[in-house]
Amino acid sequence: MFGLKSVITALSMATSLLWAGDALAQAKEAKDVRIVFVTHGQANDVYWSVVKNGVQAAAKAMGAQVEYHAPEVWDVVQMAQMIDAAVASKPDGIVVSIPDAAGLKQSVMSAKDAGIPIVVIDSGEDQAVEWKLDLYVGGGSEYENGKRAGKLMGENGVKLGVCINHEVGNVSLDQRCQGYTDGLAESGGKVEVLATTMDPTESAGRVEAYLSAHSDATGLLTLGPTVASPILNRLRELGTLSKMKFGTFDLSPDVLTAIDKGEMMFGIDNQQYMMGYLPVVFLTTKAMYGTFPTDTVRTGPSFITKADAKTVLELSKQGIR
Repeated sequence: MFGLKSVITALSMATSLLWAGDALAQAKEAKDVRIVFVTHGQANDVYWSVVKNGVQAAAKAMGAQVEYHAPEVWDVVQMAQMIDAAVASKPDGIVVSIPDAAGLKQSVMSAKDAGIPIVVIDSGEDQAVEWKLDLYVGGGSEYENGKRAGKLMGENGVKLGVCINHEVGNVSLDQRCQGYTDGLAESGGKVEVLATTMDPTESAGRVEAYLSAHSDATGLLTLGPTVASPILNRLRELGTLSKMKFGTFDLSPDVLTAIDKGEMMFGIDNQQYMMGYLPVVFLTTKAMYGTFPTDTVRTGPSFITKADAKTVLELSKQGIR
């Protein structure tokens, strides 16, 4: 028979084991989890504002501490410095885009060497695999998306297309243009790459000048909505929009309205809201419970055409699509 003292001792030991189990099951509380994003998204890029909306919504839902950093303009050196600062702060997870592998490898690998979980979003899927990083969250192959766009243009009679690249040197954008080139080539067409910037007046002016010198160019592909909008407006003013087959990567209310009106053919949606939202969920639960996805998480692509545009428009106005 067990005495009272033995029973109390046994209960105490059982309670201690339960507390130990709880500690193992939940290494941290959500409020103590800190995650740092460092992306290449420029301050005036509406694409990245949707990513940030996803980040903020997930931080609120999960109760974690989340920081978001990006250079004001395209600047890989500054981005590397931001990653270095994030590593030094010893967060529970870092989320990065990798638009320039050579320029960012040392900084990203320093995070890995420090044992910090790394999620790659938007650009850098190849590096996520090659560098053995923890996870990639984003759309499908940028090259294949561009190739599909080229095929659609070719099916609609385009023989000379223009790929309007606002960040030449950004590997993902370069791949989009290359895919577009190869896709249009399948129907005998060709593509020229026109370098622009995020400045709306400059980008619209360069496109206007190019089209005035190349009257046979009838296919336009922009690589983001921030550049697409001023070009749309300029072509409307010139009265030449109806002559163009116009598509873009990524969405905005302006783009979706133009698609719905038949002024644009399509917008390629990689659902970047989820690129901001899902890494916060994954890294928070990893810090709390040790759970984590085991493979790439795809957020796209989806080609939005006139049939879908009106439905998606309201969500885009809310900064979700």
